[in-house]
Amino acid sequence: MSTHRTHVVLPENLVAEIDALVGRRKRSAFLAEVADREVRRRRLLALLDRDTPAWNPDAHPEIDKDGGAAAWVAKMRREWDKASKRRLGPRRG
Repeated sequence: MSTHRTHVVLPENLVAEIDALVGRRKRSAFLAEVADREVRRRRLLALLDRDTPAWNPDAHPEIDKDGGAAAWVAKMRREWDKASKRRLGPRRG
């Protein structure tokens, strides 16, 4: 991943607390981690705050056929079990 150098102004006492937690040499990594977490949190909040629903049943007709979501999940699990048995081969007791 490429990086971009930027100038950020922080209160001196906050910098001291960050340094006490992670050390001066890890300050940028810490701030990047915290900023990434906050960006994801705010995007999720914005998604939840929208008037339109996040799930569009019209985009997933396979779930609406043949018994609904429960039947679809059961079918997926059966297919997964069959595939797992093929990958693992016969069990030896």
